[in-house]
This record gives sequence, structure tokens and C-alpha cells, in this order.
Amino acid sequence: MTVRPSPPPAPARTGRRPAAIRPAAVGRTVARAAAALVLVLMALVIVRLPWAGDLGLHAATLQRLRHDLLDPGNPLVAADTPSPYHSPWMVLLGAVARVTGLSVFVVLRLAAVAGLTLLVTGVWRYVRTLSAHRATPALALLSLLLLWGTTPLLWSGFLGLHSLALTVSYPSTFTLGLAFHFWAWLTGSLRRAAGWGTWLGLGALWAVILLCHQFSGVVATVGACAIVLAARPGRAVWPRPATGLLLGLVVLWAWPYYDFFALSGAGAGLGAVHRVLYENPAARFALLLPGVAALVVRWRRDRRDPLVLFFVLGVLVVAAGWLGGHYSWGRALPAVVIPAQLAVALEATGAEHRRVRAGWACLLAGALAVGGWAQAGTLGYVVPRGALPRAVEDRYRPPWTGYHWITPWVRYGDVVMAGTGPARRIPAYGPYTVAPGYPDFFLPDEERRTAVTREYFAARTPNAVRRAIEREYGVRWVVAGAGALDDAGLRAVARGPGGQVLYAVP
Repeated sequence: MTVRPSPPPAPARTGRRPAAIRPAAVGRTVARAAAALVLVLMALVIVRLPWAGDLGLHAATLQRLRHDLLDPGNPLVAADTPSPYHSPWMVLLGAVARVTGLSVFVVLRLAAVAGLTLLVTGVWRYVRTLSAHRATPALALLSLLLLWGTTPLLWSGFLGLHSLALTVSYPSTFTLGLAFHFWAWLTGSLRRAAGWGTWLGLGALWAVILLCHQFSGVVATVGACAIVLAARPGRAVWPRPATGLLLGLVVLWAWPYYDFFALSGAGAGLGAVHRVLYENPAARFALLLPGVAALVVRWRRDRRDPLVLFFVLGVLVVAAGWLGGHYSWGRALPAVVIPAQLAVALEATGAEHRRVRAGWACLLAGALAVGGWAQAGTLGYVVPRGALPRAVEDRYRPPWTGYHWITPWVRYGDVVMAGTGPARRIPAYGPYTVAPGYPDFFLPDEERRTAVTREYFAARTPNAVRRAIEREYGVRWVVAGAGALDDAGLRAVARGPGGQVLYAVP
């Protein structure tokens, strides 16, 4: 009789899918890989350090601090005035430049690495206070960088990928990184009833954030208020936060480089510049709609959710700026954007039901894809422009050209007569200009300097008037466009990009 072998026993069922095919594991891997690619892109951008916006202003600030750390004076014009750009972070960078002898542009690259590192670690720490899911920090970072709109908004303090590529070396990036760490520290302190020393440290950190970048400091303050309101600390806890707040106010008052509280009167002069922040909201913030929907879900779940309160307070500040004509308050828009971006990332990984969670994940993935395409122009800073597809090239914003071509003749501290565009870059190399390239609240004769510059370059201005202006402001050099000046008293010594000419003053 033939004996048939018995079949092998079936493997025991554990009720869990193999890890290799679990959707959650795949999604976590994809999110982390995408975040890593974005960080590699930012690292390559830092090497390039594209010049646009305020880079020249921060380089000029470092120039003054490396030459005189205690009394740097105005960073743009030859005047002994305070400047809000002389912040604790910039003073530290100025000390690094002075001690090491590194050029200001190398120090700015180091600042970019530090700021980006602080931002990434800060986002990770704060998100971990809101969710324990391992994929959430990567999704939150991608949301902060990509969930904006179809038209990138390029401003310091705004974390869109294209904006960050141009501002990563600015104090605003460093400050926002500090803000995320501040929120994480504050959340933990409220949960464990921290002692007096912790609250004093939080108060000092809050003051440093405000001193380093005032607009991002407002965002940090709004977020902190939301965290405190959500935590509902008892009366026994309040004396400690109040003491920390008092210490922060003392640090703000004692900062020796500029009067922080005097900045409250600077908003009126910045209104026209910031009005654009309130324009085209659909094109700039359309991809936030999933985040707003996620906030509604969180509000229905918990009326005191910290992100919901953060969003509501941010909306109130920005709306008050619009209604009151204080358009500089639009710089608080990140207080509206950040909680919505974080909320959708949290729902995509933490929704209670699997199908709901999958729906949020699909919605977020689609929004991230659209946002990534909208900011694809960032690739132009690391890929040769000719190698970019035409559609991507159209989204690329060419960086400004520098003024290194004048440095063989123009020395540190020389005064150069130049228009607004050149005046935003020339001080980065050490010279001063007659009129500042940016609004300067602490410069009492700013309007006269601007008017004198306009008069100097006017076609019908007599040569004698130009000589008088040169003597009044100690002008040694003039930078003008080709054919812009017909003045026999000036001697052309060099030519630069775009037909610009460097003239020597007699």
C-alpha cells in the first residue's frame, strides 16, 4: 500500500501584512525620500547662494559688524545710526567673520546651513508633540514647503520652496527654525509643569526670536499664544510664564544695538511695500484649502485644538492689518499658513479610520504634486538654465548680478552714488551709498538722501549741483547705466554688466 506524505502545515496567520507591502510603510518611505530630495536640492542651492531680495543688505550688515562689532553704524549709508538688522544672530555671524577672516558670502552660506538645520529639526520636534506617527514630520516638512499656491510668494519668513531657496541664508529662516523649537519646548513645558528655570529660558528665547526677525517673531508669538490657550494652565502655573514673559521684555529693552520698541512706529512707512501680500490670494494660497478642511475636522474633534487656535489668531491679525490699512501686518500670514499645512499632514497620518486616512493621504499627495510643479523653478538654481524644460524655465527667476566688478577700485567705506537697484547690492562689498536701497526707519534724513540721488541722476541737473552733492556726502564714485550721465567732470574707470559704468569723482 502506498503511503502519501502529509502536506506541510500552513503558516500561522498573524493578522498583519508583510512589512514590505504595507501601504503605511510604503507611504512613510516615499515621504521621507521626497523630503530628503528636497533637502538635497536646498543644500545645492546654498552652494550657489542665488542673489535676490535682501541678500545684499544682510551681507552689508556683516561687513559693518566684522569691522566694528561694538559700534557698526548704519549698514547701508555712512551714518552712525542704529539698525534693526544688528540682531543677536547677525552679531554672532559678524563675530565669526571677524575671528575667522572668512568673506561675508562664505559666512552667509554657513548661516544658511545653520538656519536650514534648525528649521528641519524644529519642525520635527514640534510635529512630534502633535503626533507620534513616524511619517508625519516628513509630510509636515513637505507641506510647509509645497502647499502654497500656483504662484510662488517670494518673501523672507515665507517657507515656500522657491522663497526658501532665495532666503535660506536670511535671519528669517534661522528665526523660524527657532520658533518651531520654541513651540515644541513650550508645549512640553506646559504638559509637565516645568520649573522656574525653564520658563525663564523660554522668555529669553522669545526675546531673541523677536530681535532676530521681528515679523517672524510675531508669528512665533501668535503660535505661542495658541499653545498656551489650548493647554489651559491653572492659576498655580501662571506666575512662571508671567515671569518668563517679563524677562523677555527686559531682554528686548536691554538689547544695545537698536531700540526694539521704537519699531512699533515703523509700520506706516512699510505699508505700500507690503500691500502686495494681500493681492491674488487664490493664486498664492489655493493649495491651503485641504489644510483648512483638516482644521475644521480638528475643531469638531477639539474646540481648543492648538492648530485651530493658531489659525484663528493668525487670521485675526492679518485681517486687522487689511481692515486698518496696516499692510505690513501681512507679514504675519505664515501664522495662517503654517497651522493649515501642518493640519493636513497630521490628518493624512493620524485620522482614526483607515479609509479616511487614505483619503487624506491621496488629497495631500495630489496637492503636494501641484505645489511641487508650481515651484519647479527652484531647479534653475542648481541645474543649468539651458538644461531645463521650457515649462520649468518659465517658472525660474534669474538671480541678480553682483558688483564684484567695482571692487578693484572701490574700497571699504567709500561712498558711491547709485540708484535703488545698485544700492541694494553695492554695500555688500563694503562701500556705502548715498541713499539706502531699503527703507530705513532709524535714518532721519532718508527722504533727503533719496531726493538728492534722484536729482543727481536727472538729465538736466547742472554739473555744479552734482559737485556740491558729491562734497556734501563725500562721494568718491558713481555707478550709472550706459549713457545715463553726460558730465565731463566724471571719469569712466570700469564697465560692468548691462552697460553700467563706474565713474571716478574728481
